[in-house]
Amino acid sequence: MVLSTEQIQQWNAVHNLWTVNPAGTTLSHRFEFAHFTDAFSFMTAVALAAERLDHHPEWTNVYGRVDIRLTTHDAGGITARDLQLAEFIESKAQVLL
Repeated sequence: MVLSTEQIQQWNAVHNLWTVNPAGTTLSHRFEFAHFTDAFSFMTAVALAAERLDHHPEWTNVYGRVDIRLTTHDAGGITARDLQLAEFIESKAQVLL
């Protein structure tokens, strides 16, 4: 179920790393790591968690930069699954940044 704008805003007030697109359908954030190996370690941890959750991010990586976008395609917007994955991503980034 797609979350309401109010639900997303309440969550984002606590997890303010994330940018919500104007349509309210995606969360995104750019993570900047010192080295490629840090970025790749981060991506590996996120990939394993995403597989367990059966919910996969859209992302790109260039050297130490990782751009992530989260949405639930089959629901057409942001769902609780996106928030759950975003919280995991935040926790892993804090360890490596």
